[in-house]
Amino acid sequence: MTSLRARDLMTPDVVTVPPETPVLAIARLLADRGISAVPVVNAEGKAVGIVTEADLIRRLAGEDDARPGWFASLFGNQQRDAERYARTHGVVASEIMTTGLVTVDPDMLASKVAHLMEDKGIRRVLVTQDGRLKGIVSRADLLRALVAPPPEQGELSDDRLRRAVMAAMKREPWADTFYTLVDVKDGIVEFHGFSRSAAVQRGLRVLAENVPGVKGVRDDTQPMPAYLFASA
Repeated sequence: MTSLRARDLMTPDVVTVPPETPVLAIARLLADRGISAVPVVNAEGKAVGIVTEADLIRRLAGEDDARPGWFASLFGNQQRDAERYARTHGVVASEIMTTGLVTVDPDMLASKVAHLMEDKGIRRVLVTQDGRLKGIVSRADLLRALVAPPPEQGELSDDRLRRAVMAAMKREPWADTFYTLVDVKDGIVEFHGFSRSAAVQRGLRVLAENVPGVKGVRDDTQPMPAYLFASA
């Protein structure tokens, strides 16, 4: 992990939303994609904030907040209370997002990324270059880097191939990254879990075969049970 950098760890194809995205749409997006946060990007492609599960929970909990009494309001901090109200009652991304972004350069060493996340007590950092979002590094990415074997000379590591396949799947609306699991061993992509149909299985095979460095594909998925299909 000593020579790895943020660009080696990051998920490059990040799901993003514009500032005017409705809160309910963001909640559905996180649930459908099985992710815990989504960066907010403006028209110039620059990251201006991030909406996390914590932001959404705060928004939901804020609806039940009791209004402070007249006497208590005399001693309140108007600016702080106004900002809190906006974040707990906002209806679009720009109103509830966390704006104090922690970003890193693509060339930052993985060890420094880990220290930064530990010092800040955060679960993810955005990888930016000239203000533009390039990817995201999560704690899970750091853990995978710790256990991944060193790549053979001239070959991509199994971990990088796995992340490339996952990124390709996230770009396709028919590819289910929640119920279909991906593993890579010696360059062979293995699909586990459940798939919705034979057509999806064929699509996943072709998708994986088109990722540079993949040597083969093995599909061990099972048809999705009816109780899961109804809730998916």
